[in-house]
Amino acid sequence: MFHNQAMNFAVFHPFPRNRLFGLVLCVLAWCATGMGHASELADKLKRPDYALLMRHSLAPGTGDPAGYTLADCASQRNLNEEGRQQAVRAGQWLRQQGVQSAQVLTSPWCRCKDTALRLGLGDVSLEPALASFFDEPQRAQEFTQRLQQRLAQAGGAKGEKAMVLVTHHVNILAYMGENVGSGDMVLVQFDAQGMLLNAKRYPSP
Repeated sequence: MFHNQAMNFAVFHPFPRNRLFGLVLCVLAWCATGMGHASELADKLKRPDYALLMRHSLAPGTGDPAGYTLADCASQRNLNEEGRQQAVRAGQWLRQQGVQSAQVLTSPWCRCKDTALRLGLGDVSLEPALASFFDEPQRAQEFTQRLQQRLAQAGGAKGEKAMVLVTHHVNILAYMGENVGSGDMVLVQFDAQGMLLNAKRYPSP
């Protein structure tokens, strides 16, 4: 019965052809514009020499409380509500750019894990090379070399899948030499040894 009623409606109330044609053109134009805007970042992330570094989203404060442990999120500095929403927005923004899924790696700190999960881009894996060295600044070179090694390893193995690495301010600063804000993302191009060639920062959406 519903099917017949729908057919009768189509017969007696036809959609004007000129309006339909105009609507189709508008939709096609919108899609073309969106795809063009979305493809630049997504296309680069398909390449083996590109990855997206991301600083965890907003977690008010500096460092972690005394006596914190990685096994207990409550003992650490964590995302606040704004930070949690910020991570969700970042995931939505990435999907709008054409990054529908990714290989997501994260520091073991809970604020990074929470950010990575809220991106909604797929499974999340812990990566020790992304761990914070805030409490041990003398290890900056060591951790930068670990990151370089991880990028070099991933570059030849990730195929065309985007790779997103969620880490800390100190790690990104040591690798690329620039400060980034909470939730900011940096598209990095690296050589076969994982050393930085180019970087482009995307502010947190």
